[in-house]
This record gives sequence, structure tokens and C-alpha cells, in this order.
Amino acid sequence: MASTALTVSWSSSWLNSLGGNLSEATKLPARRTALVVFAQKKATKTRKIILKEDVAYLGKMGEMLDVKAGYYRNYLLPLGKAQIVTPAVLKEMRMEQERIEAEKKRAKDEAQQLALSFETVGAFKVRRKGGKGKQIFGSVTAQDLVDIIKAQLQRDVDKRNVSLPEIRETGEYIAELRLHPEVIARVRLNVYAN
Repeated sequence: MASTALTVSWSSSWLNSLGGNLSEATKLPARRTALVVFAQKKATKTRKIILKEDVAYLGKMGEMLDVKAGYYRNYLLPLGKAQIVTPAVLKEMRMEQERIEAEKKRAKDEAQQLALSFETVGAFKVRRKGGKGKQIFGSVTAQDLVDIIKAQLQRDVDKRNVSLPEIRETGEYIAELRLHPEVIARVRLNVYAN
């Protein structure tokens, strides 16, 4: 902690200027005396909190932070955005974190099983009206693939999670289905002309 020292000294001439004529008995000796005064900074008070929701410029939900007591008392507490850290709160937070991790793992495993089933199907067949040579009328879209998957496997897939190359002629193509942020299934598509 930083401290500052202030030195105050006085002499008999200074005392004479304050009180006028002082008798010899009340005069201080000619030597100087030093008085040292220490001033300390006021201790900052902080609170250890856990955020219940995202707070702009502070942190995300579930983060443990140190904030000033007044900020917690006047802003975070009345709005219900944070709570003080206690052993019970820490235990509850750990249990919630474990539950979330288990749910993420279950979702990833389910997506991997679905990807395996898509890849073992073989190739999905798409029929379009044919033109000259290998050309087809129109193109095969993500919605077409979603409809075929729904008809053959009774699985719902969001068309925004399907990425297809541009398909305007017959042949075999590879489509990617993003089933989970970490799981991508590659599906073969055979395009035939009627």
C-alpha cells in the first residue's frame, strides 16, 4: 500500500510570529524537530460474484468476477444480473455445468449416429427431366435433398445445414450435412435424367 510522508518542522522564530513576544521560559530549543505523518489510501472493497446473464462490457453468463461493492449493490443486484459467490452457489454452478456438458455430449453422439446412418445408406437417387447430353432442366437444390431424406429415412434435416455443389447435369455428387458443429455427414447423390 502506498504511503506518503509529510514532514512538519517548526522553530522558535515561527512560534514568535504566531504569538508575539514569548518569554524565555516558553521558547523552544533552537534545534528543529520533525514530525512524520503517514496517510494511507482507503482500501477498495470488491465482491466476488457470478453473473446470472450476459452483461455488456463485463462478462458472460456463469463467469466469476470481482466487482466493486457499489456496482454490485446498486446495479447488478437490483436487476438480478449477478449473485454473491457462496459455497452452495459454487456447488450448484458445478452441477449445472456438468449437466450442460452431458447434454452436449449426448447431442454430439446422436449426431454421429445420424451421420453414420446417412453414410451407410449409399447414394440418394434424384431424377430430373433431361436435356441435351448430360444437361438437366433446372438444378438440384438443398430442399430436394431434404425432401428425399425425409421420404426415405423419415429424418428431418434443416435445409440451411445442407451444402451442395451446383448441380445442373447428371452424375454423382457429394453433399455435406452439418448435423452438429463438430459433426458433418457426407452423402452421395446420383442425378439421373428421365
